[in-house]
Amino acid sequence: MLQERLLETAIDHFGRFGFEGASTRHIAQASGTAMSSITYHFGGKQGLYLAAADHIAKCLSERHKPALEGLGRDATADAAITAEQATERLLFMLDTLADTMLHPDSESWARFIVREQQEPTEAFERLYRGAMHMLLEGTLRLMALVRPDMTERELRAQAALFLGMTLVMRTARASVTRVLGVETISPDEAALLHAQLRKSALSILKGPSA
Repeated sequence: MLQERLLETAIDHFGRFGFEGASTRHIAQASGTAMSSITYHFGGKQGLYLAAADHIAKCLSERHKPALEGLGRDATADAAITAEQATERLLFMLDTLADTMLHPDSESWARFIVREQQEPTEAFERLYRGAMHMLLEGTLRLMALVRPDMTERELRAQAALFLGMTLVMRTARASVTRVLGVETISPDEAALLHAQLRKSALSILKGPSA
């Protein structure tokens, strides 16, 4: 599909060169279409950029919906989830996010997202509202069920750090491979990272008395 091909190419180019450095002419050429297609489907460069952010948010949101299904509809729905169930949901969500970060598809997404983290534009708001808010607030609600001893401020900080433990697998890929002494992350290294992620998360979820 042309629109999806344009979006995927745009994400790669915007991530590599930034909004100002990316060329719509080159994006169109790499997508095998004319520049007029960008104007027709997205209204221009700015529209394409924002659509690229929406596309990333949609992909991330769809991948993580299962872990957050039904969460946050109301206090009664949240209260029906046990601490053990909340723990499993959190671990499942972290596993899924780690899989995303280890998958080749996330390479171009990460470049785009990191640029928006450093210098936020309207695209950051699209990314946050479309996916990041769901992940952070979902993590916060699940954490509250597991660690009722923590204040909301502490829970919010921990929710952000939980996601950071997975994001490093992509955004700091060079450092991860260097410290592991490998050139690429093979299935064995991926399994190791998954295992250590779960151990770290569980140690935090169990709390100081565990």
